[in-house]
Amino acid sequence: MSLPLVLACLWVLVAAGTAMLPIRRQMIPGLALLVSAPVLMVWIGIAHGWIWLVPVVLAFASMMRNPLIYLWRRARGERPDLPSDLRL
Repeated sequence: MSLPLVLACLWVLVAAGTAMLPIRRQMIPGLALLVSAPVLMVWIGIAHGWIWLVPVVLAFASMMRNPLIYLWRRARGERPDLPSDLRL
C-alpha cells in the first residue's frame, strides 16, 4: 500500500476520533483536518490517478459536509447560524 493511502486511512481514523469529541473541542483538530485534506487528496490524485481521487473527494465531502456548507455560505456573504454550543 502506498504512503498517501496509508495517510488517508489515518486521516479517516483521526476524523472519526475528532467527531466523538464534544463540539467545543472539535474546532482545532477539525480545522487541521480540513486544511490537510486537500494536500492529501492532490497527493493521492498524483500517485494513483483521478479514478482513486473521485472516491476520496466524495468521502471527504461526506465527512466534512457541515463545515463545508458553513464555509460556502460565509463565502457567499451569508451569516449562517452556529450551533448553540459554539456561540460566545
